Amino acid sequence: MERPGPGFSLAGCAAALEGALGRSAARLWFKESSGRNLRGRDWIAPRGALGKLFRRGQVPEDHIERLVCEYRHSLYIHSCEQTGAGLVIRLDHPALFKQVLSNLPLYTRPTKAVAAKKRCVVLNCAPLQGNRAPESLTVGHLRAILLSDHLAEVLRQQGWVVHATPNLPQNTAVCTFLKLLRVSWASTLQTTSAEERVSDFQKILSESVYTQLGQSEAPSDRARKVLPKDVLFKVHLRQFVKEKELEGYDANLDVALVQEEALRQIAELQHTVLQEDGEQCVVIHVVGCKEEFQQQKIDLLWQILNTGIDQVTQKHLVCGPVRITGENAHLNAVEYFQFRRSQMQEASVMKYGNLVQGDSWAEIISNMTSATIKFELLATAHRSPLNLDLTQSVNISTKGTKGGAFVMYNCARLATLFDHFNKSVQQGLYPQFPETSQLNFSALREEGEWLLLYNYIIPFREVLCQTTESLSSATGIRLTINTETVCKFLVNLSMDFSSYYNRVHILGEPLEHLFNQMFTRLQLMKALREVFHTALGTLHITPPSQL
Repeated sequence: MERPGPGFSLAGCAAALEGALGRSAARLWFKESSGRNLRGRDWIAPRGALGKLFRRGQVPEDHIERLVCEYRHSLYIHSCEQTGAGLVIRLDHPALFKQVLSNLPLYTRPTKAVAAKKRCVVLNCAPLQGNRAPESLTVGHLRAILLSDHLAEVLRQQGWVVHATPNLPQNTAVCTFLKLLRVSWASTLQTTSAEERVSDFQKILSESVYTQLGQSEAPSDRARKVLPKDVLFKVHLRQFVKEKELEGYDANLDVALVQEEALRQIAELQHTVLQEDGEQCVVIHVVGCKEEFQQQKIDLLWQILNTGIDQVTQKHLVCGPVRITGENAHLNAVEYFQFRRSQMQEASVMKYGNLVQGDSWAEIISNMTSATIKFELLATAHRSPLNLDLTQSVNISTKGTKGGAFVMYNCARLATLFDHFNKSVQQGLYPQFPETSQLNFSALREEGEWLLLYNYIIPFREVLCQTTESLSSATGIRLTINTETVCKFLVNLSMDFSSYYNRVHILGEPLEHLFNQMFTRLQLMKALREVFHTALGTLHITPPSQL
């Protein structure tokens, strides 16, 4: 896994501690995360694990002294002691608060990994192939589309060159629908003509040993009648898979009835790969489980046709089924969006009354609807089934702790907090925000403050890396990517931030002796705001500016 650059990192800390005792010890140290355990320790090597290395699990004192001496400064170690639970480490909290909060870009903005060579990926979103009308898209299709959009942005932030297919014609109904969902998808006024490439493909297939009509320059009318009217060729895929000894494909794959649309899809994919001028590209087919079988046919057909360029690496990212319950179980993707939007409109009117009108509110409601849908469809691992309750009486609310509305609400609380602070500065109640070098971060003693720094701000860049860490090491044709990571991270962050915000009064009395604590807390909130904004950016969700 590629790790973020400079600054303190939990991954780097874990790696150093694993080798610090001078023995080979895989998975010896564990980072604490619960508020209760973080009161007394930040890392622990449990006695049971130590027992495999040391007699009765007791680490010799000279080992502990050497660990502390060597890593005190680089790992910000405050203390290391042996307890009944095991060897525990407490970090230097004030020093880490200062290090992190004085260098926010190192922790709150994605860092592009330095790669030995250019890394290219083509994301082929299967549900968008074939010039579909938006009404033909199911909620399952929408899950794959949103996953493709999110994955593309995460990869771009990590330095990948990302191409998305199909390239949709502008001003179509599908493009309009995707814009409502804040999906950033490639579109042009006119798609690239593929007639010549499709014609070449037909020639290759007509001469292929895997084609029913193979080797016949002028197939007889009788042979042509065997195939349905819109089918150009019948290609024997099972024979190809067996001869090439390919693994991972569905055992039921036999023949492919090739239509022109399949050749057009492959033509665009090949054109996109060739744009990289010989660079190795990974092609990821993002597809729902119901269409996986058909997409494997496209994969194999491309391999048969791919006679002029280097072999293309193809992977399949398969989304599990979406099961809808309630009286609205029949809704398609467009109707699902409209349903959630009407709920968000109703919830906003109930909360704000007659204020909910005009273009600005329409934009807020649309953005909140997009966030709600994205969290609903992306917070579950892509390979797992997803259950949606679309019962009319089940309303969306900012008071729930699992949805996009709750995340947006807490992000908006930060915007409101800084708006209040800035207005108070203008009124002369508070001084201007000082330089971070002037702040004494030892004032951050509330346990929720360390929890927010240690569980969310410090590891944030590593969380972004975790989303795609399996991409370079995956074997087989199926790809598993942790695309649910960012949504789950934001939900957990919102829960812990909400608990802290409800308990702690950040903007204190305008008294000089209280300013340092207020400013250190505001600096912590600045970091959280940046984390929220960056994470939401990977989902193409606009951070709200008001409650």
